[in-house]
Parts: sequence; C-alpha cells; structure tokens
Amino acid sequence: MLDTVCIPAESGDPRRVIVVLHGLGDSPDGYRWMPDAMQIPWLNYLLVRAPDPYTVGFSWYDLYSDPAPGVARSRKLLFELLEDLEKKTEARNITLFGFSQGCLMATEIAARYPRRLAGILGVSGYVYEPAKLIHELSPVAREQRILLTHGTEDPLIPIDAVRAQIQQLKQAGLQIDWREFIKSHTIAGDEELEVLRNFVKAGYDD
Repeated sequence: MLDTVCIPAESGDPRRVIVVLHGLGDSPDGYRWMPDAMQIPWLNYLLVRAPDPYTVGFSWYDLYSDPAPGVARSRKLLFELLEDLEKKTEARNITLFGFSQGCLMATEIAARYPRRLAGILGVSGYVYEPAKLIHELSPVAREQRILLTHGTEDPLIPIDAVRAQIQQLKQAGLQIDWREFIKSHTIAGDEELEVLRNFVKAGYDD
C-alpha cells in the first residue's frame, strides 16, 4: 500500500477527498501548500508518496529506462488505494490530481479505473502509450470529467507532443478540458489555481 498524508477538511462533508500525486523527485511534503491555495475548506486532502526513491524524493516510474513496469505497478497501487478509499466514501466523492509524473498516472486512472470519480486533474504531464490506453479504456472512461493543463513554455515536456496526444484521446471520446497557460513546468499561480478550483467544485455539484 502507498504511504499517504491526510490533511482533514476545515469544515463540511468529511467524505469529499482529493488524492494528490506529486511529480518526479518530490514527496507529499511538496503539496502541503495546496489546501490553503485551493481555498476549498470542505475538501479533505490525501497526499500520496510515489513508491520509488529518487534523489531527495520519489518517483512513480523509471524515467530513464523502460517506464512500462513502473507505470503498471504504480497504476495497480493507485487502484488499490482508490478501492480502499471507496470503503469509506463513494467514488463520486473522490477527486484525483497529479503533477508531471503524477499527471501521467492520473491519466492512467482516468482511462482505466472502472468507476466514475468526481473529477481528474492533471498538470504539466503527458500520456504514456496513448494508442494502448485508448484500446484499454474502461467502460466509464468516456464519462470521466478530466481537466488537463500545460505550459506553452515547458522546457521539460514540450507542449506540441502533448497536444497531439490529447487530440488522440479526445477523438477516442474522452471528455478532456484542455487548458494552456504561458508558463514553464509549474502551476501558473492564481490564474491556473482558479481553473483547478472551479473544476473541483463543479465535480461535487453534479
């Protein structure tokens, strides 16, 4: 089971939770700022630590060799984590957020998890083997609410290749809200946070 850090909601429904997946070389500590920044006091945060040590942090898969085994292993662990959460709340109360490598893992869940979540957000990532992903879509994949954002000046994951991948997924019927920001490999301050915040809130209005 993956290690997690829980930050409880300030108020409201204790069943509503956002699962946060960090990027390469980071850890849950890198996202302790998120509850204050998102300004959604009724939302619980579950910060997840990736399984593999990497420099001063952790990774979800091997970026420099064959990523396939790590992606499959981490996807299985995230399935188990979500299934465990569903013992305490319903899938429709769970939002998933991922940054960079965490974004890639969030798209894996969006495509393959068998139950519809409140929403899935990914920032500054890419899609691993999109053709295979499309072939293996779950029965509810086309019903998932998905928001993906990216920077037009991202030096680590250039946007042109990601645009093409997102177009593939849209053509396969995935309901992706794609947003571009003038930014590098980061979250673009208040402007992007407002987009993320509104998407999360809308997932609980359905």
